[in-house]
Amino acid sequence: MKKLLLMIVGAFMLSTSLLAKTLVPLSVYIEDDDRPVGHDYPKSPMDPPTVYIEDYTLTFESYHPAYVLVLKDENGDTVYTTVVHVAQTEVELPSTLSGNYEIRLVLGLWRFTGWIEL
Repeated sequence: MKKLLLMIVGAFMLSTSLLAKTLVPLSVYIEDDDRPVGHDYPKSPMDPPTVYIEDYTLTFESYHPAYVLVLKDENGDTVYTTVVHVAQTEVELPSTLSGNYEIRLVLGLWRFTGWIEL
């Protein structure tokens, strides 16, 4: 009975922690081209990465390639840049940022773009 109760409590805690995170919807682009893949391009070679945000923490799926992470403000100015390494699953964004930002994950010629609010 104790094991069942612990399993239920553990499942509840896990589910509530996942609900606090928000999925960041990302679109796929060819770098230096603002048209989404699918118009003049046949297909995307890969799906966009799965990225969640909670407060100032971005969470990536455990297996991903290395990305260059760029945040741009609403004027298009770059306000933050870092590299997300292969083994890295979390990136802590600067707490000095607030507002809406375009998030870009660049992988070679491919750019995954979305919007986040901090």
